[in-house]
Parts: sequence; C-alpha cells; structure tokens
Amino acid sequence: MSTNIPTDCYLVEGGHALRGNLVPAGSKNAALPQLAASLLSDRTVCIENLPRIRDVRTMIAILESLGTEVEQPSEQSVRLTSALPDPDGLDSGICRKVRSSILLAGPLLARCGRLELPPPGGDVIGKRRLDTHFLALESLGAEVEFDGRNISLSTSVLKGCSIHLDEPSVTATENAMMAASVAEGESVIYNAACEPNVQDLARMLNRMGASVRGAGTNRLEIEGRGGLLEPAEHRVAPDHIEIGSFVGLAACCGGEVRIEGVPEGIVHPTLRTFQRFGVRTVFEGDALIVPAGQELVVRSDRSGAIPTIYDGPWPGFSPDLTSTAVVLATQARGTSLIFEKMFESRLFFVDKLVAMGGRIIQCDPHRVVVSGPSTLRGTEVFSPDIRAGMALLTAALCAEGTSLIRNVHQIERGYQNLVDRLRALGAEISSGPPLRWDHT
Repeated sequence: MSTNIPTDCYLVEGGHALRGNLVPAGSKNAALPQLAASLLSDRTVCIENLPRIRDVRTMIAILESLGTEVEQPSEQSVRLTSALPDPDGLDSGICRKVRSSILLAGPLLARCGRLELPPPGGDVIGKRRLDTHFLALESLGAEVEFDGRNISLSTSVLKGCSIHLDEPSVTATENAMMAASVAEGESVIYNAACEPNVQDLARMLNRMGASVRGAGTNRLEIEGRGGLLEPAEHRVAPDHIEIGSFVGLAACCGGEVRIEGVPEGIVHPTLRTFQRFGVRTVFEGDALIVPAGQELVVRSDRSGAIPTIYDGPWPGFSPDLTSTAVVLATQARGTSLIFEKMFESRLFFVDKLVAMGGRIIQCDPHRVVVSGPSTLRGTEVFSPDIRAGMALLTAALCAEGTSLIRNVHQIERGYQNLVDRLRALGAEISSGPPLRWDHT
C-alpha cells in the first residue's frame, strides 16, 4: 500500500479475513468519570488499565490545568493527587474538546464550592441536553446559572436528598453519584443509568470509602461522607463498546477472532442483537470467540415481519453500536429496520455507506431500512464521529478495493492503537501523520 497518506487519514485495502487474538482496552466511558472522581480526594488515587486514547489524554490535561499532580508510571496507569484544585485554572479551550468535561461539575462543586464551565465538546450526534445534570446538582444544593457562554455552579454545602432524574442519563447519573458521595446525609437517585461504566465508577467510589449501593439498577442509595474520600487504586473495566465493535468487524470480514478477558455480563445485549443478523459467538472461559465462516442472515420476527433493531438504556442495545449494526445489516441476507431512538443525527453517516454500495433507505433522522447482502466498494469517506468512524472503517475492511478514511482522529478518540491492532489481525491498513493538538 502507498506510504504517501494524507494527515489524519487511514488507507484501507478491503477484502482480507481477520484472524488472531486481541485484548480489549479499558473502557473509555468508565475511565473518563473515574479521572474526574480523583478530585474527590486530596490524596493519591491510582487508576490502571486506562485506554491510550485522545479523550483520556485530554481529560488528564484538564486535571493538570486545575493543579492536579499527575504521574504516569506506564502508558496505561496514572497517579493523581488533587491537594488544592483551582477552579479558576480550568482551561476552557481544552474543556470544549471533549464531552467528558461536564463530569467535572459534581467533583469540583464538592471540592471548591464553585466552578465556571464552558459547554462541553464531543461528538455532534444530535441534541445532547445537559439539564439532567444541573437539575440533579440543584437537588443537592447547587445554584446553576448560564449566561449563554459558560455554566456557573456554586454551593455553600451539598446535602443528601432524593434525586429523580428526568432521563436515565449516564453522565448525569455519574455526576450526581460523585457529588452525593461527599454530600452530607443520604441520597437516593431514581431513574439512574445502569450501564457497565456506571457500575465501574460505583466500584471505584466504594474503594475510595464511599457507600454506593444498587449499581446496575435504576435506584442508587448513597450514604454521603460529608467530606473527602480516601486514596485508592482501581483498574478500569474492559470496554464493552470496543468489544462489540470488534465482534461486528470480525463477523463482517470473516476469519476467526478471539477476544481475551471478556466479562460475560457486559456483552449480552450486544450479542443478543447481533444474533439477529446471524452472528455466532462462543465463550471459552473468559475468551469470546467469533468463529470463521459466519453465515449472516437476518432473523425475521416470528410473524415473518421485517425485524426492528433498536437501541436503549442498559440492558438494551447500546446506541454506540448502532452504527456498527447498520454495516452488519449490509452484509446479512434479508431486510431490517434499524431504529436509533436516542440521537437524531447518529444515522447521518449512512449516505457514505450508500456511496460504497450499501442498499439503505433513510426514512427519517432515526430510522433506516437496510437490504443485504451488498457488495461494498472502496471509496473516500469522512469520519463524522467516533462510532460512525469505526463503522465506516468496518465497511472499508470488508469492501472490495481501497478506501481512504479522513478525519480519523475522531475514531482514535475512542479506540486505542487501532492500526497496529488491526494489522496484527491481518488487516491491510496504514495511517497518515496524526493531527497535532496542544495538551493531547
């Protein structure tokens, strides 16, 4: 393949079966709130198995701007000491790069009593409201103001209470859980998110001396300490979204791929949904195997109707894997309706799959009808966000011919060392020079 690849691009030669073993990275969506949670102690918090991705590096840079002392014993571990966080030192330019900067609201409010936060960045996949965060923090005693540019939060004291989230927002649950852990008195969070990353944050907070009960259900009971948490060590859980992405990739490309160290409970919703496209998987101990020779056939409903594949809060099918499901549908024999309920712009990448030969009708911002199998052809595409970018990479790897994928820093915000890991499985993929970003 050519070595003259433009900046921030992948050059992919499709049609090669993938074979081999891989180990999932630590969960991106677990690591980011855990980094924020380190602010709840004035002593050293150690986090291991951090994914080596851009969003994690950005979050660490934000903590450094607050005065946190950062040591990195290895590429995947960090020691954080936030003795005297300075909310006035918060780098607004860095905060605007990542959605996860909103996770600083609860911890900084608890530590400093005030903060001013710019609206967070992240993927543009539709309206992503923040009201749930602020309503939860107001319940705990915060005052919230928005001047059109920045969000100001302040409090004299956080007090435990009953918090009724108006939607099961993952990050709002995490913000409320962190703030409630150091508030005075008991809190109960109703309609809480149940995702594996929320459960992993609860495990970390409990290691720090918090008392969080009910993680994995929609009702959390938290006994606030009325003060700071203790030092602790925590290992980030494997990324169930990355595991699902690789299962879809392996099924589309053929060959046998073995994913090591997979806790069975975190992948059931993904495997249950992928089975509707005929994807077969096998567990051997904690290894998840995608066997070679997949026969991808859409499983009709029992009435014979075209099936609807839709996402939902845990334990539903993750919206972060909807994009991969669309690519799977292009390779499966039959017709399916894919209904993305949560984000109205998540499916706006399907025109790129159509350009590659996919037979897809976009009914509206939330629904597409896919008929397969389609022979995809390599072309030039642009990655609009992390998950659509990974889906387009999956399409390129199973397509005929060569594809150029631009804007790949978006993919690398969520997937660790992707090019080398795919090459180890037999993929023909090369990358151009990365974009250079300050602090990341």
